[in-house]
Amino acid sequence: MGEVVLSGRLVCRSGAEAELVTAYLPRHVELTRAEDGCLSFEVTATGDPLIWLVRERFTDAAAFRAHQARVNASEWGRATAGIERDYTVEGLDD
Repeated sequence: MGEVVLSGRLVCRSGAEAELVTAYLPRHVELTRAEDGCLSFEVTATGDPLIWLVRERFTDAAAFRAHQARVNASEWGRATAGIERDYTVEGLDD
């Protein structure tokens, strides 16, 4: 089992969605970076105020799946559930 890397974009459809990202992102980053198995976690604003670049690295599939489960149950997950994610994931077996 090797590293799992997620990369891509978080794409808001409106200023209201972008405001949700801005409001909830700092705590989401803090919690994710503290997770066991998180090697790096970056969400970077782009020149377009509706798009962020996302890059995550986890030690293995188990750590990545634990992260996904935590996110789905979190304030961030609930608040941003309707925002488009355009991601690719490398390193998962399935």
